[in-house]
Amino acid sequence: MSNLGVTATQDLLQAAKGQASIDAIKKSANALKLDKSMQAAKDFEAVFVSEMIKPMFEMIEVDETFGGGKGEEVFRGMLVQEYGKIISNQGGIGIADDIQAELLKQQEHSQHITTGDDS
Repeated sequence: MSNLGVTATQDLLQAAKGQASIDAIKKSANALKLDKSMQAAKDFEAVFVSEMIKPMFEMIEVDETFGGGKGEEVFRGMLVQEYGKIISNQGGIGIADDIQAELLKQQEHSQHITTGDDS
């Protein structure tokens, strides 16, 4: 009988360790989801900011002696994209947090639909 109690205790300990592992995996998955959603929000904000500042650079006249041509056109676009990324990573214009919240809300909604949860 006492051997049966030891086996049951060992089974309970294994189950508890398994549950702890599952909980750790869920926490890790949630943290990863938050990180990925924030990165997506910052990327979106960077594109948005780039599109906002692009007209400023289109207004700058090109000095034909040292500039112009297709090369400058390409590099100017890349420069504007990098400015957008820098502005977004430095705090941006404040839309990344709202975008992340909306992304997470949409993910939760789609999970409720696929699992059949009506709540």
